[in-house]
Amino acid sequence: MTHLKHLAAAVAAAFTLAAHAAPESLATAGTLVVVPASGEVTHANDQAVVTFSVEEVDKDKAVAASKANQKMKQGTEIVKREDPQAKLKTHGYYTYPVYPEEPPVPAGQPVRPSKPRVPTGWRVGQSLQATTTTLSTLPKTVAAAQSVLALNGVRFGLAPETTRKLDEQRIAATYANLTERINSIAAAMGRKVGDAVLDTVDFEGSGNYGARNVTAYASAPAPMSLRRSETAVAEPSFEPGETTLQMHLVGKVRFK
Repeated sequence: MTHLKHLAAAVAAAFTLAAHAAPESLATAGTLVVVPASGEVTHANDQAVVTFSVEEVDKDKAVAASKANQKMKQGTEIVKREDPQAKLKTHGYYTYPVYPEEPPVPAGQPVRPSKPRVPTGWRVGQSLQATTTTLSTLPKTVAAAQSVLALNGVRFGLAPETTRKLDEQRIAATYANLTERINSIAAAMGRKVGDAVLDTVDFEGSGNYGARNVTAYASAPAPMSLRRSETAVAEPSFEPGETTLQMHLVGKVRFK
């Protein structure tokens, strides 16, 4: 009887060991593995897009338009003089009437029929966009233009030529990341990297190629008076920052 008990215990122990044994490796021959990868390159910003504006208000529409047009012409000439290499573009010209504020109707009072609104003046404005890579003199250029125009914003980024030059580095960094991930996957599968064949490389797999721009904005000053300011504007301070360009790809690897 004791012998039978020992035999039963031995059989149970054998089954327990078999249950806890390491599982067999999965067959990986012919396996197709989809591998996402990414890379990025960071570079100091070398381009600025500056937006100026002018706005005039007068009871006479023609007078308001003339003042706005004159100031925009003066401001454009200043920017051209201070930064001859800047690319200029005017946009956003508008003209609309200014109406007097109507007092609110007291609670409980009947609402009377509204009379035809008559404008008390006209508001005319326009914007000027300057794109430049001359960042060393940008504060001086902006300060000079602010004697006539209002500064609405400054956006820093990379010049198109710089972006094109960085593409080679960005592609190399992304492909290097793909290679690293394939090596890691092969090791996890217990396979040699030499057994892997790169079947497809899809550089549009993720569809995210936008740059994360470091942007600086300057708030617009108070509305300008009808006369040109005689006080020189102190130069503003700018920090261009840097931009990170990203690239994503998807590779398909088949193991022999």
